[in-house]
Amino acid sequence: MISVEKRKAKLEERLSYLDARLHAIDDELDSHQSRDWEELAVERESDEVLEQLGVSGTQEIQMIKAALSRVADGSYGECTKCGARISEARLDVLPFTPFCKTCAT
Repeated sequence: MISVEKRKAKLEERLSYLDARLHAIDDELDSHQSRDWEELAVERESDEVLEQLGVSGTQEIQMIKAALSRVADGSYGECTKCGARISEARLDVLPFTPFCKTCAT
């Protein structure tokens, strides 16, 4: 059984990683200034992928911040919908999940 403090540390580590990754994505998106149409088309395709990665990263950051808020108020590990305890196995896979397996389906 992993303690809440260890889970909190893992959440904070992931948050830091995602923050750095989002800054790198922003830097990459800002760096494209090709004058060649073919290169510009390839860069645009890459930009679309980077933008989607940025969106998914931002969503995960929001979920992690919500989980850290639940850690702070003492409700981490409890389903926000039904109040049941979230299984350790589920928290191992999705440490930021607000729902038990039943409510998530």
